[in-house]
Amino acid sequence: MNMHKADTTVAFSAATLALDPAKETDKIVAALREQLRGPLRKRGLVLGLSGGIDSSVCAALAARAVGAKNVYALFMPENDSDPESLRLGRTIAETFGIDSVVEDIGPSLQAMGCYDRRDAFIRELVPAYTSAWASKIVISSALEGDGYNISYLVVQDPDGRQTRYRMTPSVYLGIVAATNMKQRTRKQLEYFHADRLNYAVIGTPNRLEYDQGFFVKNGDGAADVKPIAHLYKTQVYQLAAYLGVPEEICKRPPTTDTYSLQQTQEEFYFSLPYDRMDLCLYGLNNNLPADVVATAAGLTADQMSRVWADIAAKRKATRYLHLAPQFVEPITEIAPK
Repeated sequence: MNMHKADTTVAFSAATLALDPAKETDKIVAALREQLRGPLRKRGLVLGLSGGIDSSVCAALAARAVGAKNVYALFMPENDSDPESLRLGRTIAETFGIDSVVEDIGPSLQAMGCYDRRDAFIRELVPAYTSAWASKIVISSALEGDGYNISYLVVQDPDGRQTRYRMTPSVYLGIVAATNMKQRTRKQLEYFHADRLNYAVIGTPNRLEYDQGFFVKNGDGAADVKPIAHLYKTQVYQLAAYLGVPEEICKRPPTTDTYSLQQTQEEFYFSLPYDRMDLCLYGLNNNLPADVVATAAGLTADQMSRVWADIAAKRKATRYLHLAPQFVEPITEIAPK
């Protein structure tokens, strides 16, 4: 997707991220087939379907690559899941003729203490908090304040009143640690089915999410193939239209579907809506002038500076997510080629 700097600086805009969806689909399909035949030596693909755009596109690509009969989809709701996610996930499986199963992970999470552990940390700030309440974590916008990413806890009492609290580091880490059980439990089930079928597991992050560490290590970050990690989210939507992903999924705002209160990806993690974040990330990746990127993204020079600083800060903070296990000495006999 790199373009000549002279061209992009003249007219950098959302159109810069336009791709040839047919050509891109053929490239991804060919790569998946080669990866399965070559290093992975697997005969099909498993993925979790969330009802979101990324997993929907990955399901469509998988069906093209190996045939729908060799793709297996999992729906993995839990106690805090939006029922709409399951409905939309089923719609995708039906659209592309993919076999699927519902694996309700709520009882497993309950048994492991996921919800109780999370609620115990919340009660350090809100002693009255019970399972009758709801909550989510939100982050301060990088466009405001002093440039620090400050996370807040938002709770809603049984009467519908919402209150926001500044979290201590220990409360924040405790809530996130408990919540991460959800992604890791889902991945455990994906690999169970992959092992029994001799399939490979698909990871569904787009480029923005992969770059910024918007995944759980050994949770949704674990996979054998990640077919859209090189694509900006804007481009994923372009593929979705080409591949025939239902319109209601294409129009659904990106959500985390992780907390009991409705939560968008923007309020949880990113500084801006994905289409503007894509422009900022592309501009940074391609060394475009800040003023050109700011104009395209509808930002002031100061805001542009803050967003790029936020991207850099997240890269630094989440670098460990991308690391393989660290050894004292390299094991050269079986080092990846």
